[in-house]
Amino acid sequence: MTPFIFAFKLLIAVPVAIVLAMTSIWYIWESDNVVLYDSFAQKMFAGIENYGLLAIPLFMLTGELMNEGGMTKRLIDAARVFVGGFRGGLAYINLLANMFMAAIIGSAPAQIAVMSRAMVPTMEKEGYDRGFAAASTAAGGLLAPVIPPSMIFVIYGVLAQVPIGDMFLAGIVPGLILVVMFATVITLIGLKQDFPRGTWMRPTEAGMALLRCLPAALIPLAIIGGILFGIATPTESAAVASLIAFLVGWLVYRELDPKSLFSIFQRTAINASMIIFMIAAASVFGWVVIYEALPQKLAALITAITDNPFLFLLIVNLILLFVGMLIDGIAAVILITPILLPIAMNSYDISPFQFGVVICLNLVLGLLTPPVGIGLYIAASMGDTSAGRILRSLWPFLIAVAVVLVMLSYFPSLSLALI
Repeated sequence: MTPFIFAFKLLIAVPVAIVLAMTSIWYIWESDNVVLYDSFAQKMFAGIENYGLLAIPLFMLTGELMNEGGMTKRLIDAARVFVGGFRGGLAYINLLANMFMAAIIGSAPAQIAVMSRAMVPTMEKEGYDRGFAAASTAAGGLLAPVIPPSMIFVIYGVLAQVPIGDMFLAGIVPGLILVVMFATVITLIGLKQDFPRGTWMRPTEAGMALLRCLPAALIPLAIIGGILFGIATPTESAAVASLIAFLVGWLVYRELDPKSLFSIFQRTAINASMIIFMIAAASVFGWVVIYEALPQKLAALITAITDNPFLFLLIVNLILLFVGMLIDGIAAVILITPILLPIAMNSYDISPFQFGVVICLNLVLGLLTPPVGIGLYIAASMGDTSAGRILRSLWPFLIAVAVVLVMLSYFPSLSLALI
């Protein structure tokens, strides 16, 4: 009965955190094991009693401070220096700026919202189709969950009990591959549609643009450098990055008013609390999964089909593609990881880092696919266009992501190269 209750609540759009908690309570009641009620609250609290989870609100705070502090425009100008003169230069600028932003924000929906406001009107003004402008911006948002720091990697690292710093390192090479694939897509579309030719900035303008961008560049350097060289943990790096974002926005760019800090903290607290509560509820749900020996039962079913790790990951990719279309990416990672990770590690000897990169990228792909597709609707709203028009230009980027997922599934070294 419990699985049917779980599926029914998801179908009627009950928030995932509530679904997880209520399903666990229903299971305890159905099993008549009332002793479990006494441990329910303690188990929820234990699920969030993890130092690594502090990185989530701190990364969110960094993104909020960066948005308020005027760093987006500087990063776009810096991207213009490197690729602005190519045919279709503004599309490449969009992609490169998204890569820079991914190394700061760590959240795909937030990045899509910020970049859509900045890039879609500008691209349309220079002769690009509005649907393509919104599609390329939305696709660029998929870099956020792969290029560190990634909020979804933090959550996966906590659930999988693997070092979050190593999880960040596992995402660097796949993130760069994704950038190259998206650049290839832009090039091929540009050849077909004859994109407008860009103009290179004069040396003095380019120098000034890079100089103005340097303070903003301290943020990804503080995050990635601190982790890469073992100077700081991801949580400490996030704290340092949020302080740098505040000081740069306030003292250097002078666009961040300290009086707005309360509203920034308030937004960060509200958004972070929803994710933390989801993790707490997932901890109790994972308890139910263990009691029911669900991973072992599912492992027996899948291993009867194939004993090949690559085929297993392909099956998982197909399942997760469907799951991601219906459930938010973060919620899906919280739901799926306790069930599938033990199977991947114990039955197929797949590295938790490779598995994490594959499932996180796959599930976030659901941001751009109907019927849920929250990233698609954010891009449509911020870009003042329709979701259907975006989808017509988006499908080549989705194919590129599918190719990258197959590569990551077949070649473990792509995820493990830097660990």
